[in-house]
Order: sequence, then C-alpha cells, then structure tokens
Amino acid sequence: MENDANKHLLDAAQKLNQADKELFKPEEDIVTFLVCKNSQFAIENYLRGYLIKKGIETSKYNTIDSLYKQCKKINKKFEKVNLSEFNCTGNNMNDKFCNEVSKVSNCYDVANSLDTLLREEKII
Repeated sequence: MENDANKHLLDAAQKLNQADKELFKPEEDIVTFLVCKNSQFAIENYLRGYLIKKGIETSKYNTIDSLYKQCKKINKKFEKVNLSEFNCTGNNMNDKFCNEVSKVSNCYDVANSLDTLLREEKII
C-alpha cells in the first residue's frame, strides 16, 4: 500500500512540474489542454496518494470532490485548499478540460496548494 501511495504522489509531482513548465511559457505559446490535464491529474493523485498513505481504499472515489471530502475528514488542514475556482470537482476527469489560461491557472494553483500542504504535513 505504501508503494502505491508513493507512486501516486510521485506521479502527481511530475504532472505538476509539467504543468508548471507549460504555464510559464509566453501566453500565446501555452497549450492550455496540457496545463489543465496535468493539473487535474496532479490534484487527483495527490488526494488519492494521501488517502492510500492513510490506509484508505480509494477505488470507490472517482471524482476529485469525493477524494477531497475524504481527505478533509482525516485532516482539517485540507480545508485550506480552495477548490471553489476549480470547476472539475464533480466530473469524471476524462470528460472535462478548460481552454482559457485564467481557468487553467486556477487548476494549477489548486495542485500547487496540495503539493505545499502535503510537504508541510511531511507526506512528500
């Protein structure tokens, strides 16, 4: 279970890094789909990795919202991560992406906030 959690957390960090590199290109060169999908993947895997590390079976949670709610039940500090500007919480991640730089920037910010929280909590 520990290896599975670490794989999710490592994958999340790699996708966040890819989103970061894409987002810091000149605006006209940004491929918003890449920032969006990499950020979504990072968010989902940070949440899933955290839950697995805490001994929670995650296969029944198929949305970011359901994963996020479980994380908040375990650790109230997850409430500091603001998902209000993140529009994909209740959707299947394969179905949704954004085209605007401002929206994908919000997705990136959520992923980055989760990364920061998990580092502060010494999970990663």
